[in-house]
Amino acid sequence: MSQPEQVHETEAATGAEPGYGEVVGFLTDLIRIDTSNPTKPERPAAEYVAEKLAEAGLDPQIFESEPGRASVVARIEGTDSAAPGLLVHGHLDVVPADPADWSVHPFAGEVRDGLVWGRGAVDMKDMDAMTLAVVRRMMREGRRPRRDVVVAFLADEEAGGKLGARFLADNHPGLFAGCTEAISEVGGYSMEINPDLRLYLIETAQKGLAWMRLRARGRAGHGSMINHDNAVTALAAAVARIGTHEFPVTLTPTVRDFLAEVCDAMGVEFDPSEPEQAVAKLGPLARFVGATLRHTANPTMFTAGYKTNVIPERAEAVIDGRFLPGGQEEFLAAIDELIGPDVVREDIHLDRSVESPFAAPLVERMLEALQAEDPAARTVPYCLSAGTDNKTFADMGMTGYGFVPLRLTPDLDFAAMFHGVDERVPVSALDFGARVLDRFLMSA
Repeated sequence: MSQPEQVHETEAATGAEPGYGEVVGFLTDLIRIDTSNPTKPERPAAEYVAEKLAEAGLDPQIFESEPGRASVVARIEGTDSAAPGLLVHGHLDVVPADPADWSVHPFAGEVRDGLVWGRGAVDMKDMDAMTLAVVRRMMREGRRPRRDVVVAFLADEEAGGKLGARFLADNHPGLFAGCTEAISEVGGYSMEINPDLRLYLIETAQKGLAWMRLRARGRAGHGSMINHDNAVTALAAAVARIGTHEFPVTLTPTVRDFLAEVCDAMGVEFDPSEPEQAVAKLGPLARFVGATLRHTANPTMFTAGYKTNVIPERAEAVIDGRFLPGGQEEFLAAIDELIGPDVVREDIHLDRSVESPFAAPLVERMLEALQAEDPAARTVPYCLSAGTDNKTFADMGMTGYGFVPLRLTPDLDFAAMFHGVDERVPVSALDFGARVLDRFLMSA
């Protein structure tokens, strides 16, 4: 089936408003452009996005940090030149996917059973597609937002953003002149309490990121000899201590507010002294929220040796550490104590935590836009256990939120879609999200 036929049939099936039906076509096209980081550069997807923006009358610019590692930025002028600007950013890269693990090919962009399947359907080419569809419709209808809106489609987010958001912030900060707030991924999606109440999770905080390399040196020798200075042994012990360590529960303001709101919605009592009991009631979301109760550190790589009967002189391991807002020094001090004196730690990538106010006019506009399309909507703040490019833009003075509005079906384990297999998003959620995003941008 050709792409136009597929989009036309999807519009008819969902009752999508003219213009928003483009969302499905944009998303399937973007999924089919494999941008697996780091092996598949974003340039083809950037050119696709730039073409769609130019067709709408905008002046998009493509910036490359390295050959092929491309980002796109365009500005829509608002009606109030004195108002601060709003940044809407998404990333074009995705994590790799093995077709053998999937029910459908991860880069086929297939529409099946009312869902769009493929790598990036959730993280986060869905928001890229919605942004394209909304901006094009606004331009086509001659509507302008109140404030300037900068749209950015970025490279390299899945590897920390050095070749995307960070490159633009360091080398082209003027692109974001006047922007004081930003919205991006991993927030805005629904959690259905009952048919008359849906909570939409607004990401207002993110844990900090500490990717670390551990190194141990010892005395090389024959594998048959006694060796009390074995680098592998020293490093393995340090890695085991980190991997089995459980950091204490620390209830940050954002997580406390989230759990209180959810418990209230569920009609159960929230005991701040037992937050894990509240998390246990969240079903699939417990994976996301449970990791925001404490610092975490997970060993992910271990490298040592080159021959069975040779004790190597060196060994290395990699740790993925995530610390709660305000807890960076405490976290790193704990790690140093766990690794002990025989292992050296070095930073691979260290990035800040962020926390934004939930009681803010921008969040009120989010709720208004959601309730206009879903009267059962209620917004709640939450902390993301991972991180997004909002960290980079926080360094530029922007207050950032996760807001990709999606009304989801209760049976969809949405949290498992991020970096998981069989990533997919309902067509109805895309259409809903485009309508909400349009209302939000026009009122923000």
